[in-house]
Amino acid sequence: MHERWARLRFSIIGHLLAAPPAKGALRAALQQLAAREWRHPSTGAPVRFGVSTLERWFYRARNERHDPVGVLRRKRRGDAGAQASMTPALRQTLLAQYGAHKSWSAQLHRDNLVALAETRQELRPVPSYTTVRRFLAASGLTRRPATTTRQTDGALAAQARLEAREVRSFEAEYVNGLWHWDCHHGSRKVLTPRGEWRTPILFGVLDDRSRLACHLQWYLAESAENIAHGLSQAMQKRGLPRAAMSDNGSAMTAAEISEGLARLGILHQTTLPYSPYQNGKQEVLWGSVEGRLMAMLEGVDDLTLARLNEATQAWAEQDYNRKRHSEIGGTPLARFLAGPAVTRPGPDAATLRLAFTRSERRTLRKSDATAVIEGRRFEVPNQYRHLSLLEVRFAAWDLTQVHLVDPHTGTVLCRLFPQDKAANASGLRRGLRPSTVERATSPSPAPRPGIGPLLERMIDRQAATGLPPPYLPKDEGDDA
Repeated sequence: MHERWARLRFSIIGHLLAAPPAKGALRAALQQLAAREWRHPSTGAPVRFGVSTLERWFYRARNERHDPVGVLRRKRRGDAGAQASMTPALRQTLLAQYGAHKSWSAQLHRDNLVALAETRQELRPVPSYTTVRRFLAASGLTRRPATTTRQTDGALAAQARLEAREVRSFEAEYVNGLWHWDCHHGSRKVLTPRGEWRTPILFGVLDDRSRLACHLQWYLAESAENIAHGLSQAMQKRGLPRAAMSDNGSAMTAAEISEGLARLGILHQTTLPYSPYQNGKQEVLWGSVEGRLMAMLEGVDDLTLARLNEATQAWAEQDYNRKRHSEIGGTPLARFLAGPAVTRPGPDAATLRLAFTRSERRTLRKSDATAVIEGRRFEVPNQYRHLSLLEVRFAAWDLTQVHLVDPHTGTVLCRLFPQDKAANASGLRRGLRPSTVERATSPSPAPRPGIGPLLERMIDRQAATGLPPPYLPKDEGDDA
């Protein structure tokens, strides 16, 4: 507003500076300007200015050589922002009240000041709601969300960190440089084949730079199995990213997920505890899902999981990925293809299935060459029966794929199968094959008959001493 007033004033007297009137003609020129109507810079209504006012503007602009427009700005009042009605007692009380109740609204703060003023004379008169709101806004005392009901150390630390540290937006420099993934509880329930209504959970993967929805799929539970299933599809469709960010949920940080990402060369980063704003791009995606996709399914009464996934895939590829994104100034698909990118080719399904497994060590049972995994015995091929500790890789949700790996190189040695006791009851047994160590060793000669070399040497040394036998013979000869 001050800039608008300066420009208006300069436009009125500017021509007098460009072509100064002759001596004695200034007042007549100012009177002509005073007779004209001008447009008010804020309301747009017609307005006139007196001769003395115009004269003051003229001399002020003429005497200023560096910024003749800036000198015509309206002066700021000396008490601007001071809010005289906010006495020191009111300020101190309101600041203390805000420190104890940051989630209160400005109206609630003002109402409590009114209640305190009934017993405290120094707080009277209580300023209006507008004054209180302006004081809070000018002091940066904005309304904060209520402190989480979970008074744990992590929740309190997150609250203190949010109050002490600034929050800034960020964006990856390269396509597939950073992925976000998260789960969202749907607003509609789906009908299962068992006749149950279940709340579906949407798993989504989003590229940070392009905002491309790499993969969206609904599941009936948030589990590590479903996370691995969704990530595998995103990697097969869009390639391997360099880094990925998720929250700290148990499914997101399961051993199968963490180890799988490490094997694929993907840096897994988690948001700070109780800090969902770090994954804010996902929240924007969920808003589009609910505002557009789910809104178009309102007329479907018997919504099933298969139908919901079919509609979601069509919406993601035909609408979201091809619709202009206001922040990036284009469509996610176009920006994803334009790059620059650090994408690596995605592996096949078998490689991904083997990658999203956990590595654990098991002790080999020497009696029957088995190892116990998740409460079940798995038979180890007899060529590895010399190992005392086994390193196995498996996913807790799929024990049909259990592998024995080399603990030093991570190479898969063989696949392990569960023990079939019914088949073992037939009595048929395979012959033992030489172990890896036995095959690498050359065949040893047959053992020599007689006393061992060490004992034979001991007997010779004892006889060489010339001492009598250190025992009394008995029952060694014939009794006859």
